[in-house]
Amino acid sequence: MGNCKPPWQRQQYRRNVETRELRKSFLIVCEGEKTEPQYFKGFRVNTNVVNIKIEGIGYNTQSLVNEAISLKEGKDYDQVWCVFDRDSFPAQNFNAAFEIAASNDIRIAYSKEAFELWYLLHFQYYDSTIKRKEYYEMLTKLLNHKYEKNSDTIYDDLLNFQPDAIRNAKRLLSSYTPCKPERDNPSTTVHELVEELNKYVV
Repeated sequence: MGNCKPPWQRQQYRRNVETRELRKSFLIVCEGEKTEPQYFKGFRVNTNVVNIKIEGIGYNTQSLVNEAISLKEGKDYDQVWCVFDRDSFPAQNFNAAFEIAASNDIRIAYSKEAFELWYLLHFQYYDSTIKRKEYYEMLTKLLNHKYEKNSDTIYDDLLNFQPDAIRNAKRLLSSYTPCKPERDNPSTTVHELVEELNKYVV
């Protein structure tokens, strides 16, 4: 599988090497105020071994990463993630967000063009550009009911197909050689965060 990360993100993130009896802890800071948080709140993790704090901020790219830096200040999170879309922001803003995140031990789960690409990959492999407005129409058809951005059942609706989504997302990333996240469309790394959370699902 190709290493599809920008150069500044190709590093090992530091981990707390202290021996601790405490639960693992995640901070997930999302661009969307409801869509992404609702999805990640669906994970049924073992709360005896992991604590997950999810924030829907409403900021994007650099602003979101800067907010994550503020939120983790003075805390001892094992992993901090930012979740945002490529959208139509200038490439330099998108790339700068990656640079700032990497220098602050923050990982990024991005999607181009939108988070709903991750949902679509549960049903089928897509490697051609899809306009944002088309995501909703396609999901409505695939789900057999109207897709609502702020659905609180979307995790359960998609759960049985999650292994397919992970496989399709990895295949999609590996198709870009070299990988350029600011350009590659469609693309997503949401599966990387999903795989981390799955380690604690009961």
